[in-house]
Order: sequence, then C-alpha cells, then structure tokens
Amino acid sequence: VSMRQTHRPGEKLFVDYAGTTLAVIDPSTGEIRQAQLFVAVLGASNYTYAEATWTQSLPDWLGSHVRALEFFGGAPEMVVPDNLRSGVKRPGFYEPDINPSYQDWAVHDELAVIPARVRHPKDKAKVEAGVLVASRWIIAALRHRRSFSLEELNRAVAALLEHLNNRPFKKLPGCRRSAFDALDRPALKPLPAIRYTYADSVPYRFARMELDARIAAHTIELFYKGTRMASHVRSTDKGRHSTVDAHMTPAHQAVAGWSAPRLMAWALKIGPHTAAFIEHLLGSRRHPQQAYRASLGVLRLAREFGQTRLEAACARALAIHACSYRSVASNPGPAAYDRFQL
Repeated sequence: VSMRQTHRPGEKLFVDYAGTTLAVIDPSTGEIRQAQLFVAVLGASNYTYAEATWTQSLPDWLGSHVRALEFFGGAPEMVVPDNLRSGVKRPGFYEPDINPSYQDWAVHDELAVIPARVRHPKDKAKVEAGVLVASRWIIAALRHRRSFSLEELNRAVAALLEHLNNRPFKKLPGCRRSAFDALDRPALKPLPAIRYTYADSVPYRFARMELDARIAAHTIELFYKGTRMASHVRSTDKGRHSTVDAHMTPAHQAVAGWSAPRLMAWALKIGPHTAAFIEHLLGSRRHPQQAYRASLGVLRLAREFGQTRLEAACARALAIHACSYRSVASNPGPAAYDRFQL
C-alpha cells in the first residue's frame, strides 16, 4: 500500500534525465552523437520543461537547472533530484552528501535540494511520469528527424514542449499551462537579479601557484597571469549542506505530519540534551525541513541504545560542536556514556 502524494503550489520541482537519448549528426563528418534529455516537472501543475544537453556532467546539470527556473519565471521551495552523481556525491537516508556546486546554486537561488530516497520510487513518481510523457511527445516525435546541431535539436524540443504544455488534460479541466498560471506561477519565488554561473574548479596544474582573486558581492573569480581560471558564486553559508525530505515514518499516514514542533516534543520526552541537540540541528539548516530526517534518525537511536545513552551522545556532540546525525550515531557506546554519564 502506498501513500498518494499531494504537492503544494510552488513547493517542489522534480528533475531527472530521460533514459533514451537523441541523435545529433555532425554535418561535416556525418558522425552521430547522442544528446541527453533533461526534464523538470513542477509538482502542483505538472508544467514541464525539457532541453537537450551533451552530457549529464555537473556543468550541463547546473546549466539545465538555471534555464529551467528561467523558463518557469521563478524558484520553488525545493528541488527533488534523483541521486545522480552530478547532484548527490553520496546518497543517504538521513544525510545525503550534496555536491558542493549544486548546493552553491541552491543557496544562490534560495531553495533547498531534497534528493529522492534510494529505492523509494514514489518519491520521484512525478518526474518519472513527466519523463514518460516527454519520451512519448518529444523523443518519439524526433526519432526520425535529423538534427545537425544541439541548438537545432533544442529548437525542435521547445516547439514540442509548447504543444505538450498546452495539450488538454484527459481527466481534468484545462492543461499544464493553465494549471501553472493558476497554481505554481503565483507561488514561485522571484529569481535573484544576478544569474547563477558555474565554472570548473581551478585546474590541478595550478596547484601551489599564486593566483589573483577578484572578489565581488556575489562572485569570486580566480586569475593566473591575467587569464581567468575559475568563477564561483560567493556563499555566506559555510559548512552547511542539504539533507533529505521528511517522509520518514514506516507508516505512510504519518509522513505528512512531521514538523519541527513534533520532533521537539519527541526529543523532550527523551531528555534535555536530546532536545537541545534537535533544536540546534533544526536551526542549523537553511530550511528546517532539510533537518527532519537527520532529526528523526537521532531520535530513533533511543530504540537501539536506550534514552540514557542517547542523552550522553547528544551531550557529547553538543560539547564538541558536532551537529549531525553521524556524530551522535557513532558515539552512543560505553566511552561516550562514561564521559557524559547523566
């Protein structure tokens, strides 16, 4: 039995790549190169964006996100990707490791990255349905069309995308565009005045060499002998990272009920050190929802180690300023208990 998910307007944008590629012919050599199809679907309206890129690498991944939000004309509260390597360095139920550049983009556009849980297909059902529709309406329509550049291919994709978003729903009134105008568009946040740009890190050959830095309000540029080697968005949120969404209970009926007050109430029942730790964990994230799973993971440790040892582990984590699920989970044993016996 699975829980039917509902999505608030402006809340979530689901992103992924289609499994099928699109062929592009090099006009000078006749060589065929395969392009990837990036798909982004807004949760409330199903309004869809799609574009072709050469790869699924980090620069293409970030560039597609930037252009998707410009297409929508605003930013949602959160983006839900699959655990693609370009976006998520290390998947994890409680604390996935988000790619730093992906997190920089999220900070710049003031949204949260909440990866879909591994082996939980319902978390990404929306984008998988969008990918399926894009495959039917875009990839299938272009199967026998010859494109000689990525730009030409994207013009064809854009035309088919326009048709898809204006196509009437089968069981509901209106279409994706009318639903977008009524639901998601009014709820999206304005985009920053300065567009996010991505550059690769400084090449390895420049390690230990002296570089010049140009630091502006929103960017940092690095130069070597007058040539710009890299440009990065300047972030003020040092040391922060994203964690996953709060659909964490074994029983699906409890998923929608998780909140910071509910987590704090549970923590207070365990003890003051656990409550202080959970309060600090929730306050350390840009969006409290990003800390829900990590908080729930800490609270569940009471079942395995007992409340007294969890209190000791939380006291130790607070004392050493290690505010993460791993810092508590790795120190609930006798040593932590003996040092912080309560």
